[in-house]
Amino acid sequence: MGQGELTIGEVASRTGVATSGLRYWEEIGLLPPPARVSGQRRYPSSVIERVGEILLLQDVGFTLRELKELIAARERAAEGWRELHRRKLAELDRRLARIEAARTAIAHVLACPHEDIRTCPSFARVVETRLAEGVLKEAPSPTEGAGPGSGSGPTR
Repeated sequence: MGQGELTIGEVASRTGVATSGLRYWEEIGLLPPPARVSGQRRYPSSVIERVGEILLLQDVGFTLRELKELIAARERAAEGWRELHRRKLAELDRRLARIEAARTAIAHVLACPHEDIRTCPSFARVVETRLAEGVLKEAPSPTEGAGPGSGSGPTR
C-alpha cells in the first residue's frame, strides 16, 4: 500500500462512517473514486477531511443532494456555494422561528389555567391561524389568555 493510502475499513474506523455509507457517498459523487489495488479501494489520507466536512455539513442540516451540489460548486471554484449557504441559513432561520413558536405554545399549554386547553381562547386563535396559514407562526405567551388579570393587561 502506498504512503498515505487508506483502505475503506481504515477510513470507516477513523471517521465513524460505515463502509456502506462511504461506498454510497462515493457512488453519488460526494467522495472521489479511490484508486484500486487488487480490486480494493485505496483512499488518499485527504479523504478523512472530506468525510469530516460532509459530517459537519449534515449536522448543520444539509441534505446529501445539497452536499453534492455544494461540493460540485466548490470544485468548479464557482460562487454558487455561497448561495447554497445563504439558502440553508434562511431555511434554518425559518426552522428556528417554528421551533420557538412551538416552544411558546407548549409553555402556554403547561401554564394555562384552563383545565381543557381546547377551551382556551388564545390556544383556539393559534389553531385557527395554523389552519388558515398552513404553518405554526405564532403562539400565545405562557400567560396570554390565561384568564382575567393574567398578563393580558390591566383589568378594570
